[in-house]
Amino acid sequence: MDYEKLAELLFPEISETPEMYEARYPARDLPQGARVTRLGPSPTGFVHLGNLYVAFANERSAHLSGGVFFLRIEDTDSKREAPGAAEAILSALDCYGIRFDEGVTASGERGAYGPYRQSLRRNIYHCFAKRLVAQGRAYPCFLTDAELDALRAEQEAAKLTPGLYGVWAAHRALSLDAVRERVLACEPYVIRLRARDDAASFFTIEDGIRGTLTLPVNAMDVVLLKTDGMPTYHFAHVTDDHLMRTTHVIRGEEWLSSLPIHIALFEALGLAPPVYCHTAVLMKAEGETKRKLSKRKDPESSLAYYRAEGYHPFAVREYLLTILNSDFEEWRAEHREADAEDFAFTTDKMSRSGILFDAAKLNDVSKDVLLGIPAGELAAFLTDWAAQTGRPEAALLKGDMRYLERVLDIGRHDANPRKDLAYGSQILAFISYFYDELFRAEDAWPENVPRADVPRLLGGYLKDYDHGDDRTAWFERIRALAEANGYAAKPKDFKKNPALYKGHVGDVSTVIRIALTGRKNSPDLWEIQQILGEARTRSRIAASMGAAGGEISAE
Repeated sequence: MDYEKLAELLFPEISETPEMYEARYPARDLPQGARVTRLGPSPTGFVHLGNLYVAFANERSAHLSGGVFFLRIEDTDSKREAPGAAEAILSALDCYGIRFDEGVTASGERGAYGPYRQSLRRNIYHCFAKRLVAQGRAYPCFLTDAELDALRAEQEAAKLTPGLYGVWAAHRALSLDAVRERVLACEPYVIRLRARDDAASFFTIEDGIRGTLTLPVNAMDVVLLKTDGMPTYHFAHVTDDHLMRTTHVIRGEEWLSSLPIHIALFEALGLAPPVYCHTAVLMKAEGETKRKLSKRKDPESSLAYYRAEGYHPFAVREYLLTILNSDFEEWRAEHREADAEDFAFTTDKMSRSGILFDAAKLNDVSKDVLLGIPAGELAAFLTDWAAQTGRPEAALLKGDMRYLERVLDIGRHDANPRKDLAYGSQILAFISYFYDELFRAEDAWPENVPRADVPRLLGGYLKDYDHGDDRTAWFERIRALAEANGYAAKPKDFKKNPALYKGHVGDVSTVIRIALTGRKNSPDLWEIQQILGEARTRSRIAASMGAAGGEISAE
């Protein structure tokens, strides 16, 4: 077989050579040790947590080493491409602070190693495929789907490994004339790698996370170019990572099975592979067992879930760092005020086994993160999120931003600051009682307070209420109210002589708290009243008193 003539027959339009592309995309001028990493999503669906996890690892790895992080859109499968998916990917990654130095952007492309959409790099793939054909390392295969199915059935019946390899790859041996005849007849064909016939051998490689791996060599004649001329993921990935001078490929564990193919392609092309770093799979606890976090079953797998619930991007990033590097939490404990980007992330400390996604821990991390965000910024985030997600409360919140800021800031500067704000939808539910339009009684009156006492206590509180009281004077009025109605002024007095009292001052405070907030538990009641203002406080008490069967008077 004259492989040079075969290459010209299959790729007559290709005049470029790999050497020309090597010159066009030279080695990057970067400091010693700088890493070049990339994210290569396919525009076929939503962005999920695993994408963000890997994106964050790539971004940190590149930028902390003084390197380059780029975005490549791997859009070679037009049949599966979802309209608007590429734009959605860009928007989602931008929301979570993933910043690219090069690649596809909302306004076009940036960088000298493009195009960064694989659909625009067709000639490059054909050039390198032509070189492989010319060297006898690739060949055209005209087998139809029906023929491949029959071949597979025959192999399975004989209990052989299914696939195209060795003697089963019949079109390896087609003559140049036979190929020419089929090409001129416009028979569809793919270009396949001619795998080496050493299926029983293994190779060793150093994974940047998992250490030394020993894997079987690739024995299959995998497809390089499909019938439409577009490359498979494997071939495009190898060609582009070389020409874009990628030094480290950080990707999910699910790609480990493809590593032999990629190494075989680099070997066939005579190119050095990048350092592969295969991350652990994100897992979810289900009863006593763990399973892989599913894009179909688990809503928390989708980044849209975190947006819909109103998680702050900083909180999600912070949580991901806790599972990306085992020592991040220790570092955070020693650097409370530091920016998370100051943490010395490294792939060396990434987990090799399954990582448990813990929603409760995410909420705990989120509470800590939100506590460190100034109330004004938190208010802006909440209103923007509410508006963008179509929450009906959006206009109400935005109507008085200073009021919202005070609501969100309550109790955050105490000696033991409150940490009960985790994400947007939970925050809205939590602060709803500050707005008359959202207020509703969620808890019943205390069982140990006689129902007849409720309007009496509220009426007495309203009669003596002075909005100008400081916290001490205000609580002394509640003590006096409690004593006047048969309740102990101090809990310890009630504990010593329970037969002498109906209850204690805490029970009276709970009645007032429920009247004002609709709940038995809330932040500091005096501070709540200061935020509500005197008019709203009096109105709320009067309304609750009336609902409890008392005479209404807000005077």
